[in-house]
Amino acid sequence: MTQVHGNPAPDTAAAGDRSSLFRLIGAGLILVGVVLMALGAYLGPYTYATSTPGKLTVDTCTVDYKYRSSTSSSSRKKTKTRWCYGTFTSNDGSVKDLNAELKSDALHQRGYVIETLKTGDTTYKLDHGWLGAIATGCAWFFGGLMPLSMGVLAAITGLSSSYPWSRRRSRPYIIASVVAVIGLITSLLVRLFA
Repeated sequence: MTQVHGNPAPDTAAAGDRSSLFRLIGAGLILVGVVLMALGAYLGPYTYATSTPGKLTVDTCTVDYKYRSSTSSSSRKKTKTRWCYGTFTSNDGSVKDLNAELKSDALHQRGYVIETLKTGDTTYKLDHGWLGAIATGCAWFFGGLMPLSMGVLAAITGLSSSYPWSRRRSRPYIIASVVAVIGLITSLLVRLFA
């Protein structure tokens, strides 16, 4: 095939476009990974460190049912959320809220005391301790490591066959992805039992 100077061969142009697309997707994956990691640092250790620890003395607990239609079948799916209402008192006694509400893991009797964190003016969550906060942060970190490692690989190579890479050069990205999966599963298990 005769090639006119200044015009690339059709196969080369298509490969270049595909490589540019994969590099753009890689940049997007890097951004997603970094955002997930930052979100993990915020939702885990930072939120725990800046919240007010205390106890919620239960007045009443209720169950909130929400129904939503399922697109796969004609049945409606039901989700239930348990809410406990009562008085929150900080451990140091400086904060007291008579109308606190907490999304709970179980229904409790009146007078039951729940270890609670006050994370905002009117927001509360269960206190799982530092271990739970670190496990939450690690779960988000390892969840972000997966797209980050795939994004770096795609951004560097463009997943192009013309890039001189071998299995040995892609090994760090594969290892990072495997570590991310193992770390995510471990963090979720620790979070579940913390």
